[in-house]
Amino acid sequence: QVRLVESGGGLVQAGGSLRLSCAASGRIMSINRMGWYRQAPGKQRELVASITSSGITNHADSVKGRFSISRDNAKNTVHLQMNSLKPEDTAVYSCNAEVRTTPWASNTYWGQGTQVTVSS
Repeated sequence: QVRLVESGGGLVQAGGSLRLSCAASGRIMSINRMGWYRQAPGKQRELVASITSSGITNHADSVKGRFSISRDNAKNTVHLQMNSLKPEDTAVYSCNAEVRTTPWASNTYWGQGTQVTVSS
């Protein structure tokens, strides 16, 4: 069993910063891709940023230049540094990870989500 636990969400004023973290634990052989998604009320979940095990990143156009994803492979953690936050960034942010648990099995796991609220 693999568990992802997010932390770092909260309430911040527009223009402020937050840093989200997500730690994976459990039966982990290796983790390939890790990512952050968000879902605002009444909207579909969207990819915010992702990062491969070799450090290749991808950021949504809406957050480029403001958000930065990083990871610590030794600690099985992924971070999302969010700067210059806007009210439209308000959403529940969830991390996911493609985890290899055995030589022949790999699955995608999700965290429970953390609320980010940006006030104007």
